[in-house]
Amino acid sequence: MEVLQHLADGFAISLLPLNLGVLILGVTVGLFIGAMPGLGSVNGVAILLPITFLVPPASAIIFLAAIYYGAMYGGAISSILLGIPGASTAVATTFDGRPLAQKGQAGLALIAAAVGSFVGGTVSVLLFTLFAAPLADVALAFGPAEEFALVLLAFTTFLALGGDDVLKTVTMIVLGLVLSTVGLDLISGQPRLIFGDLPGFYSGISFLVLAIGLYGIGEILWTIEQTRHKPQVMPAHIRFADLVAGFRALKASLTAMASGSLLGYFVGMLPAAGATPASLMAYGVAKSTSRKPELFGKGAVEGVVAPETANNAASTGSLLPMLTLGIPGSPTTALLLGGMVMWGLMPGPMLFIEQPEFVWGLISSLYTANVFAVVINLALIPLFVWSLRMPLPVLCALVLVLCIVGGYTPNQKMHDVWLIAAFGMAGYVLRKLDYPLAPLVLALVLGPLMEKSLRQALIAAQGDATTFIERPISATFIAIALLLFLLPLIRKLRHLPLFKRSPASSRSSA
Repeated sequence: MEVLQHLADGFAISLLPLNLGVLILGVTVGLFIGAMPGLGSVNGVAILLPITFLVPPASAIIFLAAIYYGAMYGGAISSILLGIPGASTAVATTFDGRPLAQKGQAGLALIAAAVGSFVGGTVSVLLFTLFAAPLADVALAFGPAEEFALVLLAFTTFLALGGDDVLKTVTMIVLGLVLSTVGLDLISGQPRLIFGDLPGFYSGISFLVLAIGLYGIGEILWTIEQTRHKPQVMPAHIRFADLVAGFRALKASLTAMASGSLLGYFVGMLPAAGATPASLMAYGVAKSTSRKPELFGKGAVEGVVAPETANNAASTGSLLPMLTLGIPGSPTTALLLGGMVMWGLMPGPMLFIEQPEFVWGLISSLYTANVFAVVINLALIPLFVWSLRMPLPVLCALVLVLCIVGGYTPNQKMHDVWLIAAFGMAGYVLRKLDYPLAPLVLALVLGPLMEKSLRQALIAAQGDATTFIERPISATFIAIALLLFLLPLIRKLRHLPLFKRSPASSRSSA
C-alpha cells in the first residue's frame, strides 16, 4: 500500500500542466530524434540538456526521460521504412522490419514495433515500481565472473542470428571481437591495433559508426544495385480495422513480448549493458524459441516485436542502477545522471528518502510517457509510411546525408566519416557474399564488456579459471551457453545417414 501511495503522489506531480506539457513535447521530439538515422537518445538528450535549466528539476528529468522513451519508439521507424537503424538500439528491428516493409506491410511492422515497445515499457515500469529494491540486490550480486558468463550466453544466440551457415557466423563473431579490441588496453592503457599509430583509433571503433556504415551506406549501395527503377510502395491505410488486424497478428508474439520484457529489463539494469545488447539478445532468443524460425530475416512479426520490447524494457531497467546506486546503466542514463548532479541532486539510496517527490514523479511520468508515445506513434504511422513514396534518388541522397551527419555529430571527427564509408563498402561486399552482419555488430557491442569482466575475474582469482564454474550463477550461465552452442551440431548429426533408419531396416523391423 505504501508503494501505491507513493505512486499516487507521483502522478499528482507528473500530471501538473507544466510537467504534462514538457512530457508530450519530449515524447514528440524523442520520436523525431529516434527516427533520424544515427542520432538516437544519447545525442538528443545531450543537445537538449542545457535548456532544462529553464524549468524545475522534476520537470527537467521528466522532459529528458520522455525524450529517452520517445527515441526508443522512434528508432524503429527508419529501421522499418529505410532499412537503417535510427539508433543502435534498433539494429535488430531492421532484420525483419525492413523485409515486412518491402512486402507492403510497413503498417503492420510499425504497429508491431509500437505495441511491442508499449508492452516492454509497461512491464518494465511495473517491475521498477514493485521490485526496485530486490532487483537492485540481484544486480549487486553480479561480479565480473557472472558478467562474463552472461555475455558468453549471449554469444550462443548468435548462431540463431546467423542462419544455417555456422562457420560464417563464427567468422563474423571473431571479426567483431577483433574490432572491439581496437584502441587502448582496458587494464594497462597501452594502444593496440591502431593501424600505424593513427590518432583516430585511440578511442576505439564506435558501434554507432559501424552500424551506420553497415546498415546505412551498405543498404544504399545494395538498393542502388538491386533497384533500377523507383520501388513500388504498397499503400498502408491505418484505420481501426487495420489496428484490429495488427493486434490479431501479434497474438503469436506474446511469448516474444514476455521474454523480451524480462530479458530487456534484466540486462538493462546491469551497468554498462544497456538497450542495444538487450534488443539483440532478445531477437536471438525469439528466433531460437520460435515455432517458425525459418521466417526470421524474411519478415517475421516476432522479429520486430522482440527487439522493440526488449530495448524499451532495458531503457527503464537502466534507470534502476542510476537512481539507487548512482551508476548509469547506459550512455543516456549517464547524461541523466550528469543532469541530476547539475540540478543539485545526488543519486543513490538516500534519494528515495530525501527526494521522494522527485523519484516518484519520475516513475509515474514513465507510465504517462509510455501511453503518449504509443498514441503519437500510431497516429503518425500514415506520415511515416508516406515517406516510402519518396523517389529513390532523393531517398538515397537524403539517407546518405543523414548517415554522414549522424556519424559525424557525436565526436565531430572526420575519422568517423571515413570509417563509415569503409564499413559501408564492407557491408555491401559482405551482403553480396551472404555473410550475416548481426553477429559482427553484436560482438563489437559485447566485446569490451566481455574482455573487461574476463580479465577482472582472472585478476581477482589470481589466474584461476575455475572461478567461473565455482560461482553458482556464472556456472549456470556457462552450462546453458554450452548446451546452446552444441545444439547446431546435434541438429547436423541427426541428419547424417548414420543416425537415420534406412527403409530396409524399417521394413525388416515391421
